[in-house]
Formats: sequence, structure tokens, C-alpha cells
Amino acid sequence: MRGLNWVSSRIGGQLARYLTHPGHQPMQPATSSPERLAATLRRGDILLVEGSSRISTAIKYLTQSTWSHAALCTRTPLDARGHPVRGDCLLEADVAEGVRRVPLNLYWHQHTRICRPIGLSDEEIDTLVAHAEARLGNHYDLRNILDLARYLIRMPPVPSRYRRRMLALGSGDPTRAICSSLIAQSFQSVSYPILPDRESLPSSDPDCLHCYREFLHIRHHSLFAPRDFDISPYFDIIKPTLSAGFDPHRLQWSEPPP
Repeated sequence: MRGLNWVSSRIGGQLARYLTHPGHQPMQPATSSPERLAATLRRGDILLVEGSSRISTAIKYLTQSTWSHAALCTRTPLDARGHPVRGDCLLEADVAEGVRRVPLNLYWHQHTRICRPIGLSDEEIDTLVAHAEARLGNHYDLRNILDLARYLIRMPPVPSRYRRRMLALGSGDPTRAICSSLIAQSFQSVSYPILPDRESLPSSDPDCLHCYREFLHIRHHSLFAPRDFDISPYFDIIKPTLSAGFDPHRLQWSEPPP
């Protein structure tokens, strides 16, 4: 068993290095400056990243989305006076390094999006951040690495109904995760919805025969992808350029408008 685990780890490490190598697609430029991104991001926010590596290409294709990666902001990058705080402010599940802390400047020059949960108290944000931080040092799910490598090496025409399954469930090992499942688990720890399944049942009220009651069912955390935080109706999309007070009349054009 020990020998089999060693072989699996060795193969997983090689695949991780292959998948994290830059792909052929050019990286999209950042849509906001590093200063505005840092000034806008808050503790509890989710930072989505487009990415341009081989694994990013696979995830974007399989989920039919712009976003390939998600990181949780565990501390606001700037203090009340606008000064940078010490230490790393993001937590993520990296293919090669596992669950780790990283600085915001790792994604300064990449296309990103801020997704902000609404209505959570400071105590609830503390709870979900603590839930994510308790997973520091966990490994990336080898099952997902194998699925992604199989897609990239063979380049199959995967039908749309099967694409999400290649990223779902994984090994089932609680010490392994992918970026979106780690964050989904953290928000589920405070009963915050992302994209729950909905069920409508007839009301038991005899005076309202045509009324229905809607119930939400928790989806398994492994079924979430980075795009789900973007399309979720429960997360606000925060754009640093607009948050800073955008005025279109102050733009400097290289040529006068027609």
C-alpha cells in the first residue's frame, strides 16, 4: 500500500507540473489596477481568476466559463488607513502545492473578478474563514488531476452533459480538495447558499390551493466550479473601477470621439 501511494504521489506530482505549465492561449490583461483591486477586496470575498495554464484551459472548457480558479480572501489587503496589511491575504487550493496562503500580487496582472457574499455577519465570516484555514496543507485531489490530464492529452469532444462530471466528486478523500469545492464547503459551514437545488411543493394551507412552498437542497460541495460563484444570485459582483467612482467624462482618449 505504501508503494502504491508513493507511485500515485509521484504520478500526481508530474501531472501537476505538466498542467500548471503555461498554455498556448495568451493571458487576458487585468481590467483594474493593482491598487484598486487591493482597495476593493474584503475579507470573505471570492477572487475568481481566468488563468492561462493548461489546467486553466481544461477547466474553462469543461465548465464553459471564463473562470478557471477561485481563491478566498482571508484578510482585507488594506487597513482602515489604506496601508497594506502584513502577510498573505488569499487562501487557495493549488494543483502542485495544495491548500496554501498566497499574496494578492500573485494575481495583480491577471483578469479577475470579485464575488462578495451579502448579509453575513463578521462572526459568520470568521467561521467560514476558519473552516478554510483548517484545511491548510491539504493536497489537491489527484482524481481531478487525472481527469484533467486525460482531457488535455487526448483532447476528446466531451459532450456538454458530461463535462462537469470530469470535475465533480473526485476521490472523496476529506484531506484533498479543488479550489471551488474548498470554498463551497467553507460557505456551507455557515449555511450560505451558492447555487442550491430548488424544489416546489404544494402548500398545506387549505385557503390557498394554488400556492406552493419552495425548499432549497444543499448541493454536494464537489459539484461546484469557479463559474458558480459568478452566476450565483447570492453573490454581488464588485468591479474595482466602478467602486472607486468611475466618471466616463474623465477618460483620456488618443483621438477625439466622433
